[in-house]
Amino acid sequence: MTPGKTPLKSYNKKPDWLISSLPKAGEFAYIKKYLSKYNLHTICESGNCPNIGECWKNKTATFMILGDICTRSCGFCAVKTGRPLPLDYKEPFRIAGIIREMNLKHCVITSVDRDDLPDGGAEIWAQTIRAIKKMNEETTIESLIPDFNANAESLHKVIETKPEIISHNLETVERLTKLVRMQAIYKRSLKVLKIISSSGITAKSGIMLGLGEEQEEIYRTMDDMLEAGCSIITLGQYLQPSKKHLPVLRYVLPEEFDKLKVTALSKGFTFAECGPLVRSSYHAKNHIPQTEN
Repeated sequence: MTPGKTPLKSYNKKPDWLISSLPKAGEFAYIKKYLSKYNLHTICESGNCPNIGECWKNKTATFMILGDICTRSCGFCAVKTGRPLPLDYKEPFRIAGIIREMNLKHCVITSVDRDDLPDGGAEIWAQTIRAIKKMNEETTIESLIPDFNANAESLHKVIETKPEIISHNLETVERLTKLVRMQAIYKRSLKVLKIISSSGITAKSGIMLGLGEEQEEIYRTMDDMLEAGCSIITLGQYLQPSKKHLPVLRYVLPEEFDKLKVTALSKGFTFAECGPLVRSSYHAKNHIPQTEN
């Protein structure tokens, strides 16, 4: 198959290279014990991440704040959508507490979209990062944020807390954005990335492949990310979380991901995490050295 070309039918059977293991009982119980104790959520579970077995085996997880109900209904995402519960102002301290108790040296924090809130939840974001820093002085932080509707005041609430990396995913190429992220705007996300990078904090973004994008569109998206100031990129295979979600139109070969990594680095990214099972927070702690001078 020509790289970037999309077949007319959807694939149902995963190829062998996409088979991943579930966490073993002991590994599952270890993480669940802490999540239950602190009443917290992870995108690992809510998003049906294929790497949950590997990550939980290594005692790592991506914590999800602002509840587990999203105000947006993206065509690719398994997170629940609907009317969120009221804000939990103790959540930032519970996040900081679980990180301290698990003795995490690096953490990734993400959140649902909260378009019901005037600031999109930015104040809780800021409180969470400050609480983590206060209770875990040696822990590095990646903040995987929503777009906050590109509200500069909301974005700067997060920026001013100075996590090592702030990431915001484009998720797909410009042509497919309305299909994949119905309430998102491609250029708005680029504006978010530009605000992040202009602050001096490392900006990171990523897209999923297999949704119908063409090869040239992938290259153009890389260029758009670089122009917005991104230095880290992730590329992974889209996997359909349920029959209600968008179908997989193509399974991208592992060697194609290898070539895309070479292309990304040659274009100017300082770090490119590319592979079938790659997700935004996959091997995230390895990205931190790229921020050091």
